[in-house]
Amino acid sequence: MAKFLATKKISSEIEDILKSKQKITLVSPYLKLSKDFRELLKLRNDKEIKTTIIFGKQELNHDELSFLMGQRSIYLKFYETLHGKCYFNDDIMIITSMNLHEYSMQNNKEFGILLKKNEPEDKKLFQDVLDEIEIIESNSKEFEFRNVQKGFARKEEHNANIETNGFCIRCQAKIKMDPEHPYCLADYQKWKKFEDETYIEKTGFCHLCGKPNASSMEKPVCMDCYKKNKKLFKNF
Repeated sequence: MAKFLATKKISSEIEDILKSKQKITLVSPYLKLSKDFRELLKLRNDKEIKTTIIFGKQELNHDELSFLMGQRSIYLKFYETLHGKCYFNDDIMIITSMNLHEYSMQNNKEFGILLKKNEPEDKKLFQDVLDEIEIIESNSKEFEFRNVQKGFARKEEHNANIETNGFCIRCQAKIKMDPEHPYCLADYQKWKKFEDETYIEKTGFCHLCGKPNASSMEKPVCMDCYKKNKKLFKNF
């Protein structure tokens, strides 16, 4: 039987969903993750447990984007007219007014209901919501970082020899320089469907200089950049 939830209990139940070892889906127009939720998402990512996040507002700051882009088991999807909020795994579901937003959890008065799939009174409603989410997800776009990167200033990081700005080896979007992660989030998710480290991007780009290059996950840079920065590319 559906259970009523108020603000603190909603947050607690969402936390339990994040702690579950099942794949989960988080549907929230606005995103601003609390420290605790970030840690739980990172733990899920480290354990390679799939998390799908569907959101509808592109007001994501640099810090939020950097974190989400670094989690390989998180799949970001964008649905522009999204207003509903729902969080679920295979067993439980929360339908609520609360965004996955730190401010909402700490300052707003929120309501919600908890459904359990295995309870006879909840089973039909649980499935009805799943059917609606399936429609939303199938019409969502894979979130592409390059579409919003002009909306914020990227913080530059340097070491003694090289700038930490890099390029996606498929689309040339500017990303953090990381030889082990040479794709932007959107293109990484496409690559991940096959996970072939030797696959060559024939119309690709060098991860370091951004110039046209037949790059791959295994060899993400051009020869000139490799010669200048051999220590960064042990597997080249």
